[in-house]
Amino acid sequence: MEPIRDTHATLVDLLDRILDKGLVINADIIISVAGIPLIGVNLRAALAGMETMLKYGVMQAWDERTRAWEREHRGKKELSLTQGEEVILKMFGSYYYSEGIYTAWRSGYFYLTDKRLLLHRQDFNEVMFEIPLEEIKSLVIKEERHFTKEGKEVLYLIDRTDRVSRLHAAEMSHLKDAIEKTIKAKGLFLEENPILPEFEEKLIGFLMEGEKITHRGKIWHLMTTPAPGGVVSSTWRPGRLYLTNKRLCWWYDFDRKVAFEVLIDKIAASMVEIRDLSAMLKRKKALDVIYETSQGKKVACFSGKSLGEWEKALNRTISRQGATAAESEIEICPQCGQKAPTKELLEKGCSKCGWVSPKLKKKLAQAAK
Repeated sequence: MEPIRDTHATLVDLLDRILDKGLVINADIIISVAGIPLIGVNLRAALAGMETMLKYGVMQAWDERTRAWEREHRGKKELSLTQGEEVILKMFGSYYYSEGIYTAWRSGYFYLTDKRLLLHRQDFNEVMFEIPLEEIKSLVIKEERHFTKEGKEVLYLIDRTDRVSRLHAAEMSHLKDAIEKTIKAKGLFLEENPILPEFEEKLIGFLMEGEKITHRGKIWHLMTTPAPGGVVSSTWRPGRLYLTNKRLCWWYDFDRKVAFEVLIDKIAASMVEIRDLSAMLKRKKALDVIYETSQGKKVACFSGKSLGEWEKALNRTISRQGATAAESEIEICPQCGQKAPTKELLEKGCSKCGWVSPKLKKKLAQAAK
């Protein structure tokens, strides 16, 4: 064998050569210190593609056992359907799985039947996603940016509880059309031109009864946490900020809990300013939310995208709260119906008809005596 030097060879050429022809390593290594042998290594290794291995009679028994086991168990991995259930479409695809701390696109085969839509993973005989057809509210295809910066079409499936699931398939339009036709054939209807809610990787389970989200988004929060030695440290943490009709709260993804919350009637002001957020983050925008507590006023700091929109949303909420408070201080005269400030009506009476409250009459009578 004559060694050949190819100056234009690439890493791909090297891997192709190893997998095709194979590589054998046979080495005896002795590690010595001051002439005294301490460690001995006897290395025998062969690296090649499986076809090359089998061609030279290496790993044949292992390959035969593996193929036999797969043939035996392959039939047990088929999807089991309910009685009378009919498969309308089968297509390879994936579902964005986000339960627990593990989040990733998990692949399998979509099965569209006359009763449900599901994603089945044959290797583990696992149903990763399933929804009855009558629970599907609307379907929207949206293009998302992949981590490779390439566009990727994703099917947003919205159920009757407004929860969003992200699906991807080999033929997105074909899958969407098949689902719509099957639902229509069952006498059901999908919502047309739906307003797509923001996708939530975690189901929002911290909302109180009657609480509705009016503004939301991913945002960083300057968390204050106790450190050893009684020292308090502040660190920027990623999470989600929610403004509802009752409170402002920040969800911490790592701990999976609400790490900050304040009732909207306790918010005094909000403002965006540019400042140094840390030693590395210079001249960055920050949103300060000033709120009232039993110990006095405090400030919660946030940073991220769309801070101007958050400032407008919070200021609108503060204005509405102020208007509501002002309206609560207005009373109507029980005699003529004239609106007047509560304090003035009780202490001076109605300026239009002269009505005086019984308490004020008693007070005037006592003063006259």
